Amino acid sequence: MFDIFATVSALEWVAVVAGLLYVILAARSNIWCWPAAFIGTGASVVLLWNVSLLMDSALNGFYLVMAVYGFWQWRYGGEQGSPLKIGSWPVSQHLVACCIIIVLSLSLGFWLDNSTSAAWPYVDSATTVSAVIATFMVAKKILENWLYWIAIDVVSVWIYWERELYMYAVLFVLYSVIAVFGFMIWQRQQAQEQFAIR
Repeated sequence: MFDIFATVSALEWVAVVAGLLYVILAARSNIWCWPAAFIGTGASVVLLWNVSLLMDSALNGFYLVMAVYGFWQWRYGGEQGSPLKIGSWPVSQHLVACCIIIVLSLSLGFWLDNSTSAAWPYVDSATTVSAVIATFMVAKKILENWLYWIAIDVVSVWIYWERELYMYAVLFVLYSVIAVFGFMIWQRQQAQEQFAIR
């Protein structure tokens, strides 16, 4: 097992450590998660492109932009420029999100399968599209983002292990666990914020 870690590149270590820091800080609703996300995703763009996970590489380019947007939203996105509070989406909005995920995943998967050398085009597309929506939800402090991330992270463990990105696979196991705690922490914080308003 330790031989696996000996093959990990410096770039992968940077991406993994910064990514882990991002999720831990996000679970704690700490705004400094966004600078960590910026560093980790910058490293990931290059790393994932080099192993032909093209949609994941593109996704990390999106994350770079969202790291800036998320920082701004958490700091100034609330009422009258105040820090943003945790909110929730109604079931109808989640149904719309799921329909978008299905349609875009099938469309992108078909294109990748027929036009590129992408590994697992449909699965890669599904995790990518889901992650775009979940990242937007994090930036807007929507509680249920953590439920999306649990599903995404579990599938990603398998993808990264198969592509021999072992540190990423381990990272996504940790992400899955942190996402469970993130949901519970945000749920408790949301209840406290709502109680404080009353």
